[in-house]
Amino acid sequence: MTLPSLQTLKAQAKRLRAALPHKEAESLTHGQSLDLVARQYGYRDWNTLFAAKGNRPDVSLALGQRVTGTYLQQSFCGEVVSATALPQNRIKVTILFDAPVDVVSFDSFSAYRQRVTVTLGADGQTAEKTSDGRPHMTLS
Repeated sequence: MTLPSLQTLKAQAKRLRAALPHKEAESLTHGQSLDLVARQYGYRDWNTLFAAKGNRPDVSLALGQRVTGTYLQQSFCGEVVSATALPQNRIKVTILFDAPVDVVSFDSFSAYRQRVTVTLGADGQTAEKTSDGRPHMTLS
């Protein structure tokens, strides 16, 4: 089973407490609600879930997986042809686009790419940015 991001798991714990009647919510600490969320995913407690999640990147990609997003501000659909886990919760991925993407913004010149290799962070974006501050690639 793929675990949601830690942010999503923490939000689930907050929603759990908020959904309880007022009296029960007061007796349940945030830590206890985190433990309940962890048990829903088959872990003994929050610390065990956190340790398991901390060792895996949030962006999980598999060979042959279909992905969409933007590359240099151009939309794309494609297939993952290579994926390698890297330290610090990053992943190096090669994507074969269904249709070549023009990576030049000039009207009088074009340069098409159909296969690109990038390093993505846990947020599904590259750390490298264009001159206007946008990530080179963002997965949808």
